[in-house]
Parts: sequence; structure tokens; C-alpha cells
Amino acid sequence: MYSFLISLAVLILGYFLYGAFVEKVLDIDESKKTPAYTMQDGVDYVPLPTWKVFLIQFLNIAGLGPIFGAIMGIMYGPAAFLWIAIGTIFGGAVHDYTSGMLSLKSNGASLPEVVGNQLGNGIKQTMRVFALVLMILVGAVFVINPADLLAGMTPESLDVQFWILVIFAYYILATLLPIDKLIGNLYPLFGFALLFMAVGIFAILLGHLEYIPEFTDGLNNRYANPDEHPIFPMMFVSIACGAISGFHATQSPLMARCIKNEKLGRRVFYGAMVVEGIVALIWAAAAIAFFKGDFNELSTYLSGKSAAPLVNEISLSWLGQLGGLLAILGVIAAPITSGDTALRTARLIAADFLKFKQNTIIRRLIISVPIFLASYLIMQINFQILWRYFGWCNQALSVFTLWAVTVYLARNKKQYWITLIPALFMTMVCVSYIVFAPEGFSFDNYIAKYIVEIMPGLNLITVDYAISIGIAAVVTCVFCTLFYKNVLKNK
Repeated sequence: MYSFLISLAVLILGYFLYGAFVEKVLDIDESKKTPAYTMQDGVDYVPLPTWKVFLIQFLNIAGLGPIFGAIMGIMYGPAAFLWIAIGTIFGGAVHDYTSGMLSLKSNGASLPEVVGNQLGNGIKQTMRVFALVLMILVGAVFVINPADLLAGMTPESLDVQFWILVIFAYYILATLLPIDKLIGNLYPLFGFALLFMAVGIFAILLGHLEYIPEFTDGLNNRYANPDEHPIFPMMFVSIACGAISGFHATQSPLMARCIKNEKLGRRVFYGAMVVEGIVALIWAAAAIAFFKGDFNELSTYLSGKSAAPLVNEISLSWLGQLGGLLAILGVIAAPITSGDTALRTARLIAADFLKFKQNTIIRRLIISVPIFLASYLIMQINFQILWRYFGWCNQALSVFTLWAVTVYLARNKKQYWITLIPALFMTMVCVSYIVFAPEGFSFDNYIAKYIVEIMPGLNLITVDYAISIGIAAVVTCVFCTLFYKNVLKNK
């Protein structure tokens, strides 16, 4: 009980205390006109009411991660609560807020341009390709799960393929139409469903607090084979969107083009991430409370399956038919409202790179059609494979973003440690995960097995855990040294 309530208090207090501190570091200028006014085009640069900007930002970043990732992540025990609370306040919210404000101060520039301006042209070109591919990947990934859920709620004639086409058609419209038309009008409805889900589950959860594990029970993970699932780095990638996620920094520029005043940045960027952390905390606690604190039962239930059936069962059992339906609609809305803006972001990244204005529908189609085709083709790949590689690609993006913001703060003689510490930590997490985890680039993964098939004489072995941590430490030290030599030494 206390582990959950303490974590919840940390999230709420963190917004008011640490969020205010970060706001001071960023030197907010309330008198300066934002890109929503200086570059207003009626399509992407549109001043929107603050409540809409907040809801859009929240729904953009709240994909499957804070629900499905948190449910899978609670298998790491109460350590998951600590990571959600501390990771959100000192990592994810800072990451989202600082990247959003850098975009706002750069006329709403997309993430590759923001990162490239700080880390150099070579990184900019890499980021353009990396971010564009990731956005297309997200668009594809976030079609499949909501289509599965909708197919399970509707007659057999409306199968998964039908819903994939419906959702993808919506994505096309959301990518092409002005942001205040479809997204601006639908998101309040989606937001209500998602927030109702979180509030409803939280209300029922209050009656099951005795089943939630305490910090005093130990911070070890609860997997039957803990050596294959070490808390570091596995938990920090499993719970991404509920703590820190590189994907969020790609979404912040969308709202940097719509926000009316720099002073609203903390409420929109930092605040949306804190709310997402609360959603993740609720679902992590609900997953284990539903099984009355029995981690073995939860593990058995999740074995070989996604978290979607459990979300469905918890919602219907705790909230009844009507409440459960609204909750499930919230879960469906979460990935859809990230997938649509992922493809919209892909269009803007490509347009920024090509310096191709998007003021007419023809110009938007020229950029978007190849993106739609690529996304549709990627959807034909097995979902489990897509999701595995999305996980570490997502966190790799957060590493680039945090280092870029750190360089910006150092060059402008601000307190750069607020992003340096999370940058160092996430570098360690990401590199060790890529080397060690089967989902990364370790020698027992999917890619390596394919390499063995085409080059059977190649002798590949699994990287030892201690070696993977050592490699990550060396890479992190290299990054830190480069930062010192190229930035701090030249201040």
C-alpha cells in the first residue's frame, strides 16, 4: 500500500517542486511570441486553447507503454514503482519539457533539427533517418493492437483486417488535415475515455491496496528466472513511456507549434508526462492487485501473451460492462492517438529536412504518400518482432535527445546537470540492453540468427551480463569525455 501511495505523492509533488525548478533553468520568456503566432499557417502552426494543447500532448505520448509496459514491468516488483516515480520526475518529464521548449525556441523545429543543431550535422543526418523510420514504425505498431481489441468487441464480420483499414484510413486523415480540425476535435473525446479509465481503475484499486507489494518486501525482481531478466537494464526499457521515452521528444514539436505562451510549457510538456506516470503507476499496481499480490499467477497469465487480455479482464471485472467498455475504449484510444501523430510527425520531419512547405494538400500528399506506403508494408511484419526493436530504438532516441539538451544548457551557461545525469544513466541502460538483451543486438537475437543462416560458418556467442555492463560503462565514459572536451572545455 505505502509503496504505491508514496510513489503517487512523489509524482504529484515533483510536478510542483522540481518542475518549477526546471522552469527557472530554462529561462522562460512570457513576452516572446511563440511560433503559433509568428509562423501561423492554418495547418501545423495553429494557436490552440491550453486545455486542448495539454490533452493532445498527453494523448500523443500515452501510447501502449504506460499501460502494457507498466503491467509487464510490475514483474520487477516494487522497484517498478520507484522507477515510474523517480524516472518520470527527474528523467521523462525533464526530457519532454526541455526538448519541447528547445523546439519552441527554434520555431517549432522537429526533433532531428533540434538535436542536430547541438550535436552537429553528422548527428542531424543520422537523426533524420532514425527518427523518420521510428515514426513510421510507431504508426505501424499502433495500428495492430487497437485493431485486435476492436475486433474482439465487434461482430465476427468486422475482423482485424477490417479495423486495420479503418484505423489506417483515420491515420491518413489525421496526417493530412489541419491539426485543429480532426485531431483538435476528436482528442477531447479520446481524452475523456483515457482519463475515465485511469480514474475508474484507481478508485477500485483503493479497495485492494493490501495486495500491492511494499518496498520493505525487497526490490528484487519477481521473475522465475531473474538472471534472464535483470532489473538493470531490462526494467528501464520495459517501462519506457511511463517513465522516460524518446518517442515523446518527437511529439513535443507538434505542440510547440500550437502553444500560445512559453509559460505554458511546464503545464503542457512536464505536466503531461507526470499524468502519464500516474497512469502507468495505476496500471502497474492494478495488475498485481488483481491477482491478490501473487506474482506467479500474474506471470502465468502473461506468459506468451500481450497485456491486452488482462487489461480487458481487469476493466470488465472492476468497472462492470459500461465502465469496462469505456475503459477499454480508453486503452484503444491511447495507441491510436499516438499512431496518428507519429505519421504526422514523420511528414513534418521529412518536410523540415527537404525544406518543403506544407501549406497545401498537394504538398502534404507528396510527402505523405511514401510514408503511408512504408507504414503499410511494415505492418506485414510480425508484431512481436516490431515491438522488440521499437523498445530499444525508442530509448536510444531519448539518449540523443538528453545529450543534445545537455549541450544546449552547457553552452548557454545553465545548470546542465538536470539533463546530464539522466543522459548518463540512459546511455548505460540503452547500450547494456542492446548488447545483452535478446531484443537488442546480442548474439542470440533475431538478427544474429538470420546472419547465422546466411553465413553458417560464423561462430556467435551470447554476451555475458557483466561484459555487457562493462561495454556500456566504457561507451558512457566516451560520451562523457566528448562532452567535456568539446563543450565544457570550450565554454
